Amino acid sequence: MFGLKSDLSKNKAWKKLAKHYKDMRDVEMRGLFRKDPQRAERYCITLDSIMVDYSKNRITNKTMDYLFELAQEKKVPEKIEQMFRGDKINQTENRAVLHVALRNRENSPIYVDGKNIMADVNAVLAKMRKFSDDVRLGKFVGYTGKKLVNIVNIGIGGSDLGPKMATEALRKYWAKDINCYFISNIDGTACNEVLNKINPEETLFIVCSKTFTTIETLTNAHTCRKWLIDALGEHAVSKHFVAVSTNAKEVAKFGIDTENMFEFWDFVGGRYSMWSAIGLSIAIAVGMDNFEKMLDGAHEMDMHFKYTEMSKNIPVILALLGVWYSDFFNFRSTAVVPYDQYLQYVPAYLQQLVMESNGKFVSNDGEYVKYMTSPVVFGGAGTDVQHSFFQMMHQGTSVIPCDIIVPAISHNEIGEHHEILVANALAQGEALMKGKTVKEAYDEMRRAGKPKEEAKRLKKYKSFEGNRPSNTILFKKIDAHALGMLIAMYEHKTFVEGIIWNIDSFDQMGVELGKQMALSILPELQSNASGISHDSSTKNLITMVKRMRK
Repeated sequence: MFGLKSDLSKNKAWKKLAKHYKDMRDVEMRGLFRKDPQRAERYCITLDSIMVDYSKNRITNKTMDYLFELAQEKKVPEKIEQMFRGDKINQTENRAVLHVALRNRENSPIYVDGKNIMADVNAVLAKMRKFSDDVRLGKFVGYTGKKLVNIVNIGIGGSDLGPKMATEALRKYWAKDINCYFISNIDGTACNEVLNKINPEETLFIVCSKTFTTIETLTNAHTCRKWLIDALGEHAVSKHFVAVSTNAKEVAKFGIDTENMFEFWDFVGGRYSMWSAIGLSIAIAVGMDNFEKMLDGAHEMDMHFKYTEMSKNIPVILALLGVWYSDFFNFRSTAVVPYDQYLQYVPAYLQQLVMESNGKFVSNDGEYVKYMTSPVVFGGAGTDVQHSFFQMMHQGTSVIPCDIIVPAISHNEIGEHHEILVANALAQGEALMKGKTVKEAYDEMRRAGKPKEEAKRLKKYKSFEGNRPSNTILFKKIDAHALGMLIAMYEHKTFVEGIIWNIDSFDQMGVELGKQMALSILPELQSNASGISHDSSTKNLITMVKRMRK
């Protein structure tokens, strides 16, 4: 990179942290727990039905003091206030960032350009309630009079990942006769696989595109439209399609009744939009009461984030730990592991939230950054992932901080299943922290009756460095309220990391370049058109694709 460099190391607190890191890099968490019997209580916060234990981190009180000092220097409290106030903190697009308004359950005034937006937010929520109730109760029916029981959400990015994640997380609350499907990928297989499972007479398509021009979404929508028309005729479109959009002209042109168009706004970014009408599929699946309970949970976390001092503020603490590991320890990835099958899409959702928000190399000052911003986020449902990437988590040469999410109570209490699941979740955090020394591995094998020579040969293979950080996020039960709290917690964590790194967490310029280039390649694949300048590799690949098709 070139040009001016944005350098955090000039901050006083950053310098203190850099010096402190030298004292902390070889500190063993085992020793910290031995020295401090109250460590778990000290580094633990409870809010309603959620408890966050961050004691298994390479931190001391001094570490946290320096991190809080950094947050003060970077004006985290002021920036939080600016967001809730409706200031245009998305500076590259000159927009307010007000997903918090969508779940403002106190209904206190929130202003954008001098206008209180809560009346508009509440009107859309009321429209969502009426429509979702009508679908669930069989009042809004398909063209042939049949109840609409197959709900197909067509979107991409935040218009897909949020609803998909939330509906799966709340599957236990679905109406018994409702099925939800999601089409996002432009790959025709994604569309075809859903259409092969459903009956057109009983299907409602929700097309989610703010501009109603997103190429992936509109291509999929037109394919579904043709499928419906082939089965029921063109007049059926208005009875089987609704839109979440702001482009009434294009919505009407598609054949959707604009009365069934649900609005959302520029102050809501795509990856923060499941709280808006983008969540219509959630509301239909689980009912608007549960959708609003999800908003309630998010609002509770919003108020905690806005009003709680930093030393007890869950999103702030998690963000500061993320900065500590990314920029001082140079840990370049982080794992999210929910020990709940219903939360299986949470890691994919967080990949977009975190990496699209903070995967930036230009600061808010227009300078290139000299420090690491977003880590790589990955994960999956426990215990499955214990048999895949956990090998690297425990014995790999890269240290990967980890969030372990676990409910105390399962929706499906079958025999000992949940007890074994929770035992595994808690054991992984302890194992990552403690590890097992070479001597402990040797002694364990000898006690188990292994011959001395075999124990000597295997002792290093069976040892674990340990000292690998994790947070344990414990819920009473994953319901709509808890899910709202969880996702809002990660939203605010991501925002605070962006504040520290001085980047705009709310644009996504990096989404566009490849899509723009695809538009130039498409005509060449479809015909003999040429004249576009490509590198030799891309030119050769275009030629080979066309040759293979012949």
